[in-house]
Amino acid sequence: MINYIKHPLIQPDMVEQRLYQLDLAGRALYSPTLIVLPTGLGKTIVSLLVIAARMEKLGGKALVLSPTKPLVEQHAAFFKKVMNMPEEHIITFTGSVTPQKRADLWKDAKLIVSTPQVIENDIITKRISLGDVCHITFDEAHRAVGNYAYTYIAEKYFENASNPHCIGITASPGSTDEKISEVCEALHIGSVAVKTESDSDVKPYIHKKEIEWIKIDLPKDMSEIKGLLEKVMEERFKKLTELGFPVHNPKFVTKKDLLGMQKKLQGELRGAPDSSVYAAISIVAEIMKVGHAVEIIETQGMESLRKYMERLEHEAYSKSGSKAAKRLAEDLYMRQAIHRIKDTDIEHPKLDQVRNIVSRQIAGRPESRVIVFTNYRDTADMVTASLGSMEDIYPVRFVGQSSKYKDKGLTQKQQVHIIEDFKKGTYNVLVATSVAEEGLDIPSTDLVVFYEPIPSEIRSIQRKGRTARKHAGRVVVLVTKGTRDEGYYWSSLSKERRMQSNMKELQENMSANATTLEQYVQPQVEKDQKKLSEFENEGIRVVIDHREVRSQVARELEKLGVDVDVKTLEVGDYVISERIAIERKSTEDFVNSLLNNTLFEQISNISRSYQKPVLLIEGEGLFSARQINPRSIHGTLASIGIDFGVSIFYTRDAEDSAMLIQTLAKREQSEKQREIKIHGKKASKMLSEQQEYIVSAINDIGPKAAKSLLKHFGSVENVMNAQYEELIKVQNIGPKTAARIREVVSAEYK
Repeated sequence: MINYIKHPLIQPDMVEQRLYQLDLAGRALYSPTLIVLPTGLGKTIVSLLVIAARMEKLGGKALVLSPTKPLVEQHAAFFKKVMNMPEEHIITFTGSVTPQKRADLWKDAKLIVSTPQVIENDIITKRISLGDVCHITFDEAHRAVGNYAYTYIAEKYFENASNPHCIGITASPGSTDEKISEVCEALHIGSVAVKTESDSDVKPYIHKKEIEWIKIDLPKDMSEIKGLLEKVMEERFKKLTELGFPVHNPKFVTKKDLLGMQKKLQGELRGAPDSSVYAAISIVAEIMKVGHAVEIIETQGMESLRKYMERLEHEAYSKSGSKAAKRLAEDLYMRQAIHRIKDTDIEHPKLDQVRNIVSRQIAGRPESRVIVFTNYRDTADMVTASLGSMEDIYPVRFVGQSSKYKDKGLTQKQQVHIIEDFKKGTYNVLVATSVAEEGLDIPSTDLVVFYEPIPSEIRSIQRKGRTARKHAGRVVVLVTKGTRDEGYYWSSLSKERRMQSNMKELQENMSANATTLEQYVQPQVEKDQKKLSEFENEGIRVVIDHREVRSQVARELEKLGVDVDVKTLEVGDYVISERIAIERKSTEDFVNSLLNNTLFEQISNISRSYQKPVLLIEGEGLFSARQINPRSIHGTLASIGIDFGVSIFYTRDAEDSAMLIQTLAKREQSEKQREIKIHGKKASKMLSEQQEYIVSAINDIGPKAAKSLLKHFGSVENVMNAQYEELIKVQNIGPKTAARIREVVSAEYK
């Protein structure tokens, strides 16, 4: 006989009563708590129990935050089904709901399920107040590190709510004490509650999960290609030593080591660097590119390597390609490797293993659902195509939203449709990248295959949690012997064991020093006392462009007590008075906008519209972002400052940028008594500029090539109608560019 939860805010005979969930909820009500529970054991039900108890006792609103729109919709559907309150009181907030509508809905809502970025934006712009929110659930709480929106929301919540309380829920908080402590500190959490599959009250609900590791030899031909790539890297390491930047034990150097070295070299550019620093930065970039190729051949396969090399060649021969890619394309060993790659018809043995494993599963249980996880999209394409040629196997590629050269992503809407088809059985194999690890309502599967091990214990646990939810399941991990696969294998095992040990120990320690909820709530009198920064900045206002709300700067300005007003600005990113507007660019944005010819247009617009325009350059690495000649950077800065009369400021990070903007705004508004006035529009492009823009929108065509084409053919229409033989006669247009134009113009739209 099943016992159900009885509570006035929960529908009767709807939620099964499980002792471990009641235990976790009870502990969570004592103080803000991090709840660690294996995937598939009902973390959302623990959240439901806590919300019902808090709302019954205190009233007010409750807020559930989840990382993705599909997961938000899944949670909202669950709460509408089980909570005993009118459906219109349970609402969802995502980016697809307009800001004004969110502000209106917030007033009468009782339970809001939202993505964190939306709530963060609404707090910054003061559309909502967290004052009467009695509880927040932070789903996938391990994300609450660094600048993720969870950290800011928790800070503002415990600062402003009259009676704050929260829980963080996750299956995998991290293996180190530092990581777990960072999450707890960010969410103002004082206790940890852990349940594992070995706990007596959890065991009755656990299904058997068989985990198998299959070790594979790398074929001789692939080992030889790997050897050629390693020779390319050896030469680069020698060059670094000659330049005075030796790397100890190059064979064991990791990507993390190289990133650290790159950062250190970029730091040296702040002084008076010689040419060797620039050369070293470019060589490190080459090593990282070749190192990635080695990892692909070791762990992925030839088809993935071919696609990567194709992208590398495309970068090398494109006008905006890096010097590192161009030099690699000219390297003798690299050319030999590329030639071998194109001529080799063997594939990584992992592919055959996947085919055999999946086919045996489907043959034995035709109703099975299978997920094959792989780190790279190219591999996902290869595996999907290979499985698609087999009888009774219906695979589908499942990747994230971003797109790049010859690699189109999936929208969230497409992702949801694929998951629905997977549930129905239209597809029985999901070939997925990391996007399927968390944040989507993917049903329990019978088999999960890791195409390669991953060193992250969080991701490994999330992947394994996709099976054995409702019945027994199986996990198979493929490992190439003698490669970094083995290192990741041992790293993942070690971190998972350490996490389980640390969580139990941390739970005991925090329980011994448990703090009551009241100690986490600031006395109201303290909350009513404004911080010094808020007194200092009272009345200071900054108008920011709506696109800048996504930046860390808007959050930091709000923290400083500045009144942030979000509008759509045609010119500039921040307006602080009638005469000053600020264009903010990260160092990478600055270089990219210089290369794609938009920088001077933006500078021209702001200098024409405001008396005292400002360019704010944020971050490090301005002279190494894309290995541009330093003289080009200096020349650009000189032109911006002297020819356009724009003041240039440099800041370390978002916090530094916010402090500078606040200082300038205070000077203008408090000391000079100047009002904010928004003026200026983007300059309309001349007809010739519009024509050049249309033609140069095609990949591989820069401004010079666009002008050459238009001068030769006389109009955009004639350029688009020109045949390949006519195009290659034009100056600056080679066979590849001509072929690309014809492909874009004549290919069927899909």
